[in-house]
Amino acid sequence: MEDKRWRWILLTAIAPIAWGSTYVVTRHLLPPDIPLWGGVIRCLPAGFVVLAFVRVLPRGSWWWRSLVLGTLTVGGLNVLVYIVGQRLPSSLAATLMSTSAAFMILLSWMLRGQRPRVIAVVGALVGIVGVVIMLGPGGGPVDPWGVVASIGAMLSSTLGFVLTAKWGAGVPPVTMTAWQLVAGSIVVLPFAILVEGAPPVLDPPAIAGFAYVIVVATVLAYAAWFTGLARLPGSVVGVVGLLNPVTGVVLGVALAGEAFGLAQIAGLVLVLGGVVMGSLPPRRRRVPALT
Repeated sequence: MEDKRWRWILLTAIAPIAWGSTYVVTRHLLPPDIPLWGGVIRCLPAGFVVLAFVRVLPRGSWWWRSLVLGTLTVGGLNVLVYIVGQRLPSSLAATLMSTSAAFMILLSWMLRGQRPRVIAVVGALVGIVGVVIMLGPGGGPVDPWGVVASIGAMLSSTLGFVLTAKWGAGVPPVTMTAWQLVAGSIVVLPFAILVEGAPPVLDPPAIAGFAYVIVVATVLAYAAWFTGLARLPGSVVGVVGLLNPVTGVVLGVALAGEAFGLAQIAGLVLVLGGVVMGSLPPRRRRVPALT
């Protein structure tokens, strides 16, 4: 049983690792100032690919539910993350998004009745302390609008993910992925046309960047994340999401030469420790031997 649990945790971890990599891709490969079109180009093709695979359309209440969830997890998340990726260093952007662990635990308790285990709460708190340390001196200048966009993306996506877990019983994760990606893109598309005009002309680096975020950071990541939401408590999924800043920091340093000092190292260690603590399975109660 514990082996299966760790299998689901490792599968779920694909999502925050992939999402953590999108910041450096967005910042260095994708065109600036098109967050609305950026969200549509990323999510609509991915949604159609997955929908062609599952060949199942929403029914009944799932039409409006898909629009609500897609707006939160696709529109709110990906449009704002595009802004974040252009305005903040990769490590800082991913670190701010990692605070979703605490909100995932809280909302899962409030909306799904999943009372968190103490070890999960402690793991989240340890990870958040790591986040605060990583945001300390040595992290470079901070764009306030990037911070606002990051917090908005975190709140929107966390609410959407918890509602997905609450409403989604009986809907396969891959099917849920298709519905939300298409619905969210349809909501954002008219705003992209009205606000940003015609679709942008993409150069080869942008095409490569969008290919990566479509396949890896959208199709694969959303399917893995929704699978985790269906199989694991929200508190565990939220803590696993702390791998997002780990990826952002590593790629920001390795590929973009971003600042990385002792504070970032200490924070990184705390974040990883928080992930391990929050993912630990509950202890089995010992059954007293009959005498």
